[in-house]
Amino acid sequence: MDLSWMAWTQPTAIFFITIATLIVSMSVWEYFSPGGGPRVGILQYETTRGDRLFISLLSSAFICLAWLGLIGGNLWWAVLLSGIFALLIFLFV
Repeated sequence: MDLSWMAWTQPTAIFFITIATLIVSMSVWEYFSPGGGPRVGILQYETTRGDRLFISLLSSAFICLAWLGLIGGNLWWAVLLSGIFALLIFLFV
């Protein structure tokens, strides 16, 4: 299979492996503890673990895009900021 048209660099591979790992981990967690206890957080609507994962992944993409647009260059600080933001989402949303 010829995948030379894609930019398969180490950061790209890490990105896709991380997303796949998060989805598989969440699936295993959901299998052993179904439902996840929906709760109402600071957004004032009910969210589940899957909702919070989706919100954190989507916001991480926007954080990285904003970082590239406003600051540019090294994305490791944006990744760190995204991780902290995801942790806050899982704690308070």
